[in-house]
Amino acid sequence: MHTFLKTQSQIVPDMLEVMQKRYQILRSIRLTEPVGRRTLAEMLGTTERILRSEAEFLKSRQLIDIKTAGMMVTSKGNRLLLELDEMMREITGIKQLERRLKEILHIAEVVIVPGDSDETPLVKEEIGKACAEKLYSSFSDEDIIAVTGGTTMACTAEMLSAHMGEDRNLLFVPARGGIGEDVKNQANVICATMAEKTGGSHRVLYVPDQVGREVYESLLKEPAITEILSIIKSAKIVLHGIGDAITMAGRRRTNEATMKKIIEEKAVGEAFGYYFNENGEIVHKVPTIGIQISDLHDGRVVIAAAGGKSKAKAIKSYMKSAPHSTILITDEGAANEFLKGHL
Repeated sequence: MHTFLKTQSQIVPDMLEVMQKRYQILRSIRLTEPVGRRTLAEMLGTTERILRSEAEFLKSRQLIDIKTAGMMVTSKGNRLLLELDEMMREITGIKQLERRLKEILHIAEVVIVPGDSDETPLVKEEIGKACAEKLYSSFSDEDIIAVTGGTTMACTAEMLSAHMGEDRNLLFVPARGGIGEDVKNQANVICATMAEKTGGSHRVLYVPDQVGREVYESLLKEPAITEILSIIKSAKIVLHGIGDAITMAGRRRTNEATMKKIIEEKAVGEAFGYYFNENGEIVHKVPTIGIQISDLHDGRVVIAAAGGKSKAKAIKSYMKSAPHSTILITDEGAANEFLKGHL
């Protein structure tokens, strides 16, 4: 079937393009339903007029409903999406991209979602959905899941649902302290949301992500801190983001001298308080309370997520230190940019 479609697209070249566009709209509605035309048009970077025409087509095929609250995918539309998902990944070359990236990185798995989250914010929701699905497939009857903060992790939390936690005893814990970012993107809040969505439980870690050496050593002697750290370190699953070095240093309100060092040492990526240059060398490490990179290399499930063309260097730099058990979830923008140097 896939070969037939590829052959047919040689004769009707715009056929695949139209199919991809309608597939993307249908998937986007499913992600954000109920959603209005204007809102979705902005998310997809198209005009409301074009989206109205496509929405009417999908409605005429009984694939979506258009109600006062917004557009929603019908049961028929959901069945079609299930049938199309794998086929579209094969036709568009995403499956081949995944295999190539996995081979280069020497990790357990690569999952790539369509699009570039730098250009289309909705793609970050797709990454979040892929993270949620991978979490679900990794859950066992009783698990501790350590999660970092960030916008992608916040998206993942929103994509979890009650059925994912049915008959399971799930405990969500922050992988490290907070870094003073927007409250909704802090690990403590994300863990609480994940627990609420799945019917699980959560613990909090009320300490800063970055502290001075004396404070760091003092906190590690506190019984309440040592207890939660013990739980965090025993997590079977770790879900984390990969950051741009300069952006993360700014979010940490890094002092001028350290920022100068990070820039001069040409750091491009950050994870767990470690800053990496393009060769994957650690050029700076802040004393963070929580999971360290060395904790990842002991057989646990590690899911790393980052997307957008701008994150390609950050992903490449961190992956040289990542355990082989890592599952990378990213988008086409980052994957294609990453692979430019490996053609």
